[in-house]
Amino acid sequence: MTDPLRLGIAGLGTVGVGVIKIIQQRANLLAARTGRPVQIVAVSARSKDKDRGVDISGYDWEDDPVAMAKRNDIDVFVELMGGEDGPAKAATEAAIATGKDVVTANKAMLAIHGQALAEAAEEAGRVIRFEAAVAGGIPVVKALTEGLAGNQVSRVLGVMNGTCNYILTRMQSAGLSYDEVFEEANQLGYLEADPNLDVGGIDAGHKLALLSSIAFGTQVDFDGVALEGIGQVTIEDINQAAELGFRIKLLGVARMTGRGLEQRMTPCLVPADSPLGQLEGGTNMVVLEGDAVGQIVMRGAGAGEGPTASAVMGDVMDIARGFRLSTFGQAAAGLEKANRAAVAAAAPYYLRLTLADKPGALAKVASVLSDCGISIDRMRQRSHGGTDAPVLIVTHKVAAPNLKAAVDALPTTDVVIGQPVALRIEDL
Repeated sequence: MTDPLRLGIAGLGTVGVGVIKIIQQRANLLAARTGRPVQIVAVSARSKDKDRGVDISGYDWEDDPVAMAKRNDIDVFVELMGGEDGPAKAATEAAIATGKDVVTANKAMLAIHGQALAEAAEEAGRVIRFEAAVAGGIPVVKALTEGLAGNQVSRVLGVMNGTCNYILTRMQSAGLSYDEVFEEANQLGYLEADPNLDVGGIDAGHKLALLSSIAFGTQVDFDGVALEGIGQVTIEDINQAAELGFRIKLLGVARMTGRGLEQRMTPCLVPADSPLGQLEGGTNMVVLEGDAVGQIVMRGAGAGEGPTASAVMGDVMDIARGFRLSTFGQAAAGLEKANRAAVAAAAPYYLRLTLADKPGALAKVASVLSDCGISIDRMRQRSHGGTDAPVLIVTHKVAAPNLKAAVDALPTTDVVIGQPVALRIEDL
């Protein structure tokens, strides 16, 4: 009988429990599909006695994940603890150093330390697989590294944080404010312990940096991702965008340009009738564009026990089958640092202003925009009962520095009240 693939699992939260369930409930199926049994030898977590709804009594317990990673009787170290440093990184390094392959769902660790870990793994003849770190159950890493390997990728974009998508779509469907839906999401347990990881775009930015590395053959550069969260998006913006035929999404975009690698995770307007515009709730969507294949749209659950555990097991199954692939799709030692695009490519923008309702106000706004080289595509002034007049402007394509200059200049006039809100309109 073929030797089993022996796993050590560190982290028994939602995903770890999901992996154990799949292995316990689908043992025969896994063996049939890989040609060998897949077995759990040892597990590690913060608390041994916690009731997790699965039986772990048949596995060795290790208090220290680093010690488990060094065990001679495991072949694959499955890291599901999370955190960019600390035990997760130490245990991953120990696993590689002692000849183990690694499967991880840890986007933060790879976004920060991925290059060094990939080089260490490849020097040791090991692999690091991380499908579960990006977009939950959507097999986008496999798509880029395998199915689309013959393509020159031109752009990667998508909604990569289900919590943010839930908040934005819930605001629109229920007519609630950001603060109200934020609290609702918190009560439902959708937010990270540090909510800014979600609503600040950091979590999704980690994912985008990983996909960029694969797509464009560069070292992971999370620091090069322009980040802007969804905290400034109001129900007024969502309603106004809808009237103009758009939806607001926290959208990740990466593309290689003549100016360098452009990476951004920011709130954007997308056409309401586009696949991204129709994406509801906590679902994720990733769009890949290649020269040979054209555009591919992948949609699915971006988090949760089942979808993320499914992604982990996909990686485990590949290792069980003997499939070996460099961490980012090509040898890590050959990856170069990308030149960062200093500014994003020109695009149309949505601009919301509050004006003092007095003669000449619109003329002053138009003058500022003209001085900054910005052309107006359309403008709408909503009816109002007070002295403050809400005005919406959609610009023609404009370079980001020009837009910033206008946004900075408008409040210095005597007609603009408060700070203007500017959101990019993404071409799909």
